[in-house]
Amino acid sequence: MPRDATQTRARLLREAERQFARHGVYQATLRDITEAAGQRNVSALNYHFGSRDGIVVEILRRHGDPLDVARGALVDEPIEAMATAALVRALLVPLSGELRRADGRDYLRIVAQLASRFPAWRMDDPLTPSNLQRILEVLESRANSRDPAVRRDRVVNVIMLMMAAMAERARLIDRRRSPELDDDAFVANLTDMIVGALEAPSFREA
Repeated sequence: MPRDATQTRARLLREAERQFARHGVYQATLRDITEAAGQRNVSALNYHFGSRDGIVVEILRRHGDPLDVARGALVDEPIEAMATAALVRALLVPLSGELRRADGRDYLRIVAQLASRFPAWRMDDPLTPSNLQRILEVLESRANSRDPAVRRDRVVNVIMLMMAAMAERARLIDRRRSPELDDDAFVANLTDMIVGALEAPSFREA
């Protein structure tokens, strides 16, 4: 790809991140994105990414692949022997690192909008990186229920809690408001909440 085309693609992608994060993945208009990226051709996004969904996939991969490498560095083998809290931290610590960058915060705010995709992690979704899938599989096996459907539901709800908390913290930072908890306390508290959600007794099975 010629250098100018590469730069154009990068500008479009970055502007799509900003617009999707602030106005909504399906509310932001492609025209606004192309104009904000300094492009006169309103078809530029379709040319480079194919569609709105193509842009979303590119954003998820651009951030998701490095995040999964970071998760892998926090995983000990055998993964099944790791404590639940350590597995949860392997999810949260790399995500919390995204809060330090504007594009990372936009990514977190985008992912939180994609809750309908969260159950797909169990279906060999190509957008679910390998380390993420391995960690979620072990967490599902640890969920405190005899019912496989309940264990699956708990993990999906854990993903929702995790991403909603990250996105809200990203919004606070973008608005130049200081979160009440510092980064370490935020991760520690969210870890406790997620472990509690996974390990809470299922009273209907008592």
